Amino acid sequence: MTAPVVAVLDYGIGNLRSAQKALEVCGADARLTADPEFVASADAVVLPGVGAFGACMQALRAAGLESVVHESVASGRPFLGICVGMQMLFNGSDEDPDDAGLGVIDGQIRWITDQLPRPQMQWNQLSLTQPDDAMFAGLGEHPWVYFVHSLHGVPADPSVVAATCDYGGTVNAAFRQGNVFASQFHPEKSGADGLALLRNFVQLVSSGVSA
Repeated sequence: MTAPVVAVLDYGIGNLRSAQKALEVCGADARLTADPEFVASADAVVLPGVGAFGACMQALRAAGLESVVHESVASGRPFLGICVGMQMLFNGSDEDPDDAGLGVIDGQIRWITDQLPRPQMQWNQLSLTQPDDAMFAGLGEHPWVYFVHSLHGVPADPSVVAATCDYGGTVNAAFRQGNVFASQFHPEKSGADGLALLRNFVQLVSSGVSA
């Protein structure tokens, strides 16, 4: 069986290769790319990200990939956003108010509590609000995943929240909107549960489902 082709958007910021390598381990033909034609031909698209929201948005736009994200989402192909890549899908972020987000998910990126160390840099357990989502298949009710973040997504429609965790209050940790799945945590750094989630993503891509 041919490995599904997954385009990992390369906009020159952060350790994008770690996501690519993890997807390869999980059975994908994952390639870092900034080529719009290649992205359009791929079976699925991944938007990773680390660092500051504004810097990532500026780099994405400089690479000419903003419209590519919108076209990829509109195509109905599986789309995965990771960490700041997830945050970029929102309208904007309190971290960098002058830099608009992609607006794929209606909502805002907000600071998490300052009553605990920020960033949250630790393993934490998820509570699945959409436990039947195929991305969570076989992970159990409370998988352990790894976070490094100071903000989280607050969508206008709470029903798109797929998982939360507790860190001085409820933190929104994953989102599902149509063919888009996005995680605040790093699946590529989350051991067995993180790799299981990425394998589920690759399985969905292989099966040809659009959402």
